[in-house]
Amino acid sequence: MPEPGPSPRQSSLPAAAVHFGTHGHGRGIEAFGGGRPALPSAPAPSARPLPSAPALFSAPTLTPLPVPAEVAVPTTVPVPEPTPALRRILRGPSGLGTAGLYPTRGEEASAPSESAPAGHPIPGLLYHPVPEPDPVRVEEVGRRIKAWAVDEVELFPADWEDQFDGFSLGRYMVACHPDAPTVDHVMIATRLMAAENALDDCYCEDHGGSPVGLGGRLLLAHTALDPLHTTPEYQPAWAESLHCDAPRRGYRSAMEYFVREASPSQADRYRHDMARLHLGYLAEAAWAQTDYVPEVWEYLAMRQFNNFRPCPTITDAVGGYELPADLHAQPALQRVIALAGNATTIVNDLYSYTKELAAPGLHLNLPVVIAERENLSARDAYLKAVEVHNDLMRSFEGAAADLAAQLPDPSLLRFLRGVAAWVDGNHYWHQTNTYRYSLPDFW
Repeated sequence: MPEPGPSPRQSSLPAAAVHFGTHGHGRGIEAFGGGRPALPSAPAPSARPLPSAPALFSAPTLTPLPVPAEVAVPTTVPVPEPTPALRRILRGPSGLGTAGLYPTRGEEASAPSESAPAGHPIPGLLYHPVPEPDPVRVEEVGRRIKAWAVDEVELFPADWEDQFDGFSLGRYMVACHPDAPTVDHVMIATRLMAAENALDDCYCEDHGGSPVGLGGRLLLAHTALDPLHTTPEYQPAWAESLHCDAPRRGYRSAMEYFVREASPSQADRYRHDMARLHLGYLAEAAWAQTDYVPEVWEYLAMRQFNNFRPCPTITDAVGGYELPADLHAQPALQRVIALAGNATTIVNDLYSYTKELAAPGLHLNLPVVIAERENLSARDAYLKAVEVHNDLMRSFEGAAADLAAQLPDPSLLRFLRGVAAWVDGNHYWHQTNTYRYSLPDFW
């Protein structure tokens, strides 16, 4: 089976891009006009280690990595029997020899495999089971991320070690990025995830966080991602500030590694999505300061910003290729990415529900907001939140399938599969992380 070559750095959008919008109905595999396009051959992938001591915001490496064989799209595949559009397009072909192409997708939604992982999925939740992530890679990512957190950036004090270990970052990121060609590439996402969570804990949540003064802290931390351009007199003070607390140390170092492997476009895309995240933090903090419980639609608007979006949006960088900027900017793809972030974040609301109830004060999550605003019992509000998640998942999958049918660009198809894999891996981690999460007794 030939391997696809690297995705192009620039693209000229196919004519189909002019005609599609942000909504529509999936057309199925027949929209490809005789199957997926043939892709050029490329040499077998090779590992490219990251530098041990990257320079601050140094120029990125622009040479794309070859695509690993296990996620290659075949040049000729049998057309499956008609099934829903998402299964045909996102999961790919189901004929002989194609089972290994999409390692993160189970055969049926909401049907655990015989070797189901620890932890119970939420009854009635729409999700796709995934195989257990490679234990060797999980262990290595876990070892490296702890070494980075402890030795390079001093991300947490010694008495947080059990919580850091219990987060299981290695298992999380390996499950979310099954097409990453090397451990080094998984580490790009893992450092960023660790840094984001450290900032959330230290600035916003129960490890010293507070809504008071949050805007100033977030803005200064954001300059570790989006560097300050100032006068020679004041630049040294800013540079020194990037080492003054754990969130800024984490952001600075994780971004250094990222920009060494990402293109300028990918790095700017990430900065934009982190600004969205910080805006969501500020909205939630403002409501906390005024004791305001938002309307359900207002809460969902906040969660579209305060969500996981920065993680799946870099799936191409972690996979060693680039989705061209003109494709990424298409409104239809922006809708797909937004829906993926929204669905995965409601997963977090649902699995962390009992954990947040046990924390001091009122912690906003979707079941709590539904109960308050729609005058429902805790149980009924939680079950309704499950249905909100399922509606978001159906919208995400339908929008992704429709976009893939209308614009079957090879790099776009791979990106859509990567986002879907992230959605599935995110659920897997929440379901199996029994150190952090337990389900309410509503069934």
